[in-house]
Amino acid sequence: MKRLAVWKEERERDISKMQSLLKFITCGSVDDGKSTLIGHMLYDAKLLFTDQERSLELESKVGSTGGEIDYSLLLDGLMAEREQGITIDVAYRYFTTEKRSFIVADTPGHEEYTRNMAVGASFADLAIILVDASQGLLIQTKRHTRICALMGIKHVVFAVNKMDLIGYDKYKFGKLKIDIEEMIEEFNFSTVQIIPVSATVGDNLTNKSENTPWYDGKTLLDYLETIDVTENEENKDFILPIQRVCRPDRTFRGFQGQIASGKVKVGDEVVALPSGEKAQIKSILVTDREEQSAFKGQAVNICLDKEVDVSRGCVLTSNENLTVSNMFTAQILWMDDSELVEGKNYFLKLGTKMTPATVMKIKYRVDINEGTHIQTSKLHKNEIACCDISISEKIVFDEFKKNKDIGCFILIDRVTNMTSACGVVEHALRRGNNLTWHEMDITRDIRAKQKAQTPKTLWFTGLSGAGKSTLVNEIEKRLVAGGKHTMVLDGDNVRMGLNKNLGFEEGDRIENIRRVAEVCKLMNDAGLIVITSLVSPYEKDRKNARNIIGNDDFIEIYVSTPLEECEKRDIKGLYKKARNNEIPNFTGITSDYEPPKNPDIIIDTTGKSVDDCVDYIMGELEKYEI
Repeated sequence: MKRLAVWKEERERDISKMQSLLKFITCGSVDDGKSTLIGHMLYDAKLLFTDQERSLELESKVGSTGGEIDYSLLLDGLMAEREQGITIDVAYRYFTTEKRSFIVADTPGHEEYTRNMAVGASFADLAIILVDASQGLLIQTKRHTRICALMGIKHVVFAVNKMDLIGYDKYKFGKLKIDIEEMIEEFNFSTVQIIPVSATVGDNLTNKSENTPWYDGKTLLDYLETIDVTENEENKDFILPIQRVCRPDRTFRGFQGQIASGKVKVGDEVVALPSGEKAQIKSILVTDREEQSAFKGQAVNICLDKEVDVSRGCVLTSNENLTVSNMFTAQILWMDDSELVEGKNYFLKLGTKMTPATVMKIKYRVDINEGTHIQTSKLHKNEIACCDISISEKIVFDEFKKNKDIGCFILIDRVTNMTSACGVVEHALRRGNNLTWHEMDITRDIRAKQKAQTPKTLWFTGLSGAGKSTLVNEIEKRLVAGGKHTMVLDGDNVRMGLNKNLGFEEGDRIENIRRVAEVCKLMNDAGLIVITSLVSPYEKDRKNARNIIGNDDFIEIYVSTPLEECEKRDIKGLYKKARNNEIPNFTGITSDYEPPKNPDIIIDTTGKSVDDCVDYIMGELEKYEI
């Protein structure tokens, strides 16, 4: 009993220490003094080891500060950072004072590295946003403030730095304070503190400065030690996103994950989403110990009193009214070098769930300076926008303002696997739950058996003039002569009807391919063999078409006739017009064509007769038993 009491006391002490932990970031425009501020604060507060302090003093002698201590060296550890005098990557520093423990992420201010700043902001409870007193609010200061708000940071400190450069002028500080207050009016920050500092000199970092007798607030370190950033978890729902189903043997089945919010105890009833099945908590394991209860932040292994349909990406919760849908509106920060256009398909990772998703519509872009909404159909790097997103299946999520863990997400490029955007859920779209796929008694298999064939989509891709339409026409004649039921979707024909409202810019091309793929899928469900003739120049769009139609039903046929040969044919005179700049966005001339990397069938029609080409393709198709 005594050992148990000691263990409980230690655990309560650990919990108290964890609750007193403050995770914060420093951000703002480039060269505003973020690294210097943190470095000087740690130095003055004597929070460095002796060898760190000595190393800092020695390295500063060969730097660009004239022998004075360069406090930024404590955090700027990369060679490129020291050479350029800027922060590039996020630098994390852990330190503890008598009152509190801290984790600080020093984030880069340069626009090129906004992605890294967003990564740092995603973990923080508080943000220190530096403002250069001699320059005022810069565009990157405003962008970082907006990103902090986007990431759900509720507590903000504006450190008005370089006060020494303006002679500690009280009235200039007052004017800048008014500018800051006007800028943050649209944001829902819980606490805002504005402190005049000098990162180089050390004013108001750890001790009150004699240079600012007109400032009667706390020093930066004192404020960080005393601010309360804890959230009231009393009335929050229990939410556990499942990371793994643990099944070491047939006698044990546990659901593992980190509790996102609320608390749970043995005997509580929970609901598994999206299935909606209910069960009671039979046992809770925290590491190798069996506990009677668990709370937010703990990694747990939960066993239920009956079998339910739960796998990675599902959620156990006490709130059966959590949103389960496949559409939502979100605010996103676009971080990719390539632009975002409507209709692009990505992997969406929300909580522990990874699933394909499409940016259906860009509702507006946010002007960084004014906060106004600007209508657009494209997004460029570091822009913030409101978008409607469609997901390939119904998943569990919540509004970000209610629950961060299942209300924020990232978009991942399906080709490069790079993170293209981060975002937060604003609200679900009602039509996501209003629509239901109706299963009919006459199924795809019945229709296929009736026609005595296996439905497939033969997707012909290649440059204009490569011979796609000619081959498609002859292939269909051969299939029909063999008793097959077919339908041809020619690119030009489709654009004269179904897609007549689409142009040839990237976004329109993406939507053109998506619509054709959806039609192919419906026709395959009708039991038909569909043959398409489309340039479809982008690899990711053809992959998206394959995903829509189904990998087993999609046969990619690459007509690899070279550009030179296609130009010689130029039956429609299109290449000549493109060379004369009469046709913009023409594939092969003013717009790129990305050849398939692993096509199912490939043929170059150069110097071959139509019959020879068709014979070859029909021979290759035999293996697919259509």
